[in-house]
Amino acid sequence: MKKGSVAILCGGGPAPGINTVVATIAKRFISDGYAVLGLNYGYKTMFTEEPNFIELNFELADRIFSMGGSYLKMSRYKPKDAEFSTEFFSKHNVKLLVTIGGDDTASSANRLTKYLEVHDIKIQNIHVPKTIDNDLPLPYNLPTFGYHTSKNEGTKIALTVYEDGRTSGNWFIVCSMGREAGHLAFGIGASAHYPMIIVPEMFKNVEVTYDRMIKMMVSSIVKRMLLGIDYGGVIISEGVYHFMSNEEILKSDVHFSYDEHGHPELGKVSKAHIFNSLLQVELNKLRINVKSRPVEIGYEVRCVNPIAFDLRYCSSLGNGVKELFDRGEKGCIVIARPDGRVEPLYLKDIADEKGKIKPRLLDVESESFKLIFNSMASIKESDYEDAKKYLSNPEDYDLKNILEL
Repeated sequence: MKKGSVAILCGGGPAPGINTVVATIAKRFISDGYAVLGLNYGYKTMFTEEPNFIELNFELADRIFSMGGSYLKMSRYKPKDAEFSTEFFSKHNVKLLVTIGGDDTASSANRLTKYLEVHDIKIQNIHVPKTIDNDLPLPYNLPTFGYHTSKNEGTKIALTVYEDGRTSGNWFIVCSMGREAGHLAFGIGASAHYPMIIVPEMFKNVEVTYDRMIKMMVSSIVKRMLLGIDYGGVIISEGVYHFMSNEEILKSDVHFSYDEHGHPELGKVSKAHIFNSLLQVELNKLRINVKSRPVEIGYEVRCVNPIAFDLRYCSSLGNGVKELFDRGEKGCIVIARPDGRVEPLYLKDIADEKGKIKPRLLDVESESFKLIFNSMASIKESDYEDAKKYLSNPEDYDLKNILEL
């Protein structure tokens, strides 16, 4: 006779390692006498009359362990408090709900945990932090799973694009996923030695505008021209759009649609195309003859097979879920430290008064960021005189002046 069941759901977008987490959890709990139910489409059908789920067995879990993508169908559906019910949990004798996702999935899990407590349902809830954006507020230097694999794959693409630029004498304007934070763009750009990296966190003293970002690109292009280099690449985090005013966004003449969480549906348009077009307009005004091409890095890196780091890390997180369950923990995020320690990070401690989990932004005050920032190719005061060959006002293209640092 089964001890009860464990329900697992995956919310948001895919990230390398989801199947590894699901498989590890399933194998541990099945071995300990539990049924493991995998919900399809996240929260979407959980509270309906016919929840969409499958029962996982050991052989299936073993087979999907190292696969990319997600065997369980995913959804960004965000349930309202009024939709919550206890029926699914009672009917299937659910002892543990495991949610795998980013900040929105974690926020919904936090609200659901409160609901279950109010209704005196004895079910534990543990969240596994998943996002290639690396923007959940975990302890310092702990990544969200999938980030390192996506960064690795993105770096391969960025290096190939950069080689194309070197070979053909072109610049490439690359836009990377990263809904609010610049971790992925920065990680890829730093790994691939891109001469200019633009992330939203850099604009701590000024508004994020197209004009400032275009000036940063021109600054890098001119700096390289002074060095006799006619190629290069700029990588920009799509997260800049989340810090731009509506008036500024409309200057691109692109009308964005929004998802159910109020986020611009950036995946429906090419941000790289927008930036590249605006750059070309500016270069033509300046009579600087430089060709540039747009490239997107996003969906290509979400469903690849996880690298060894994430296979090991996701296994630790999956095993950590079992460890925390056995300790009686609930309403928490599982933390797996490099030394093997497993700890709970309670959702109530990182959520605001509405239960929303605030994203972790890139730390632009860190020494690791400053090291890369100070090495980027851009016009400095010592370049002003030489840069006048291309720019009548080179001081306006100095990063310190653009960002008011």
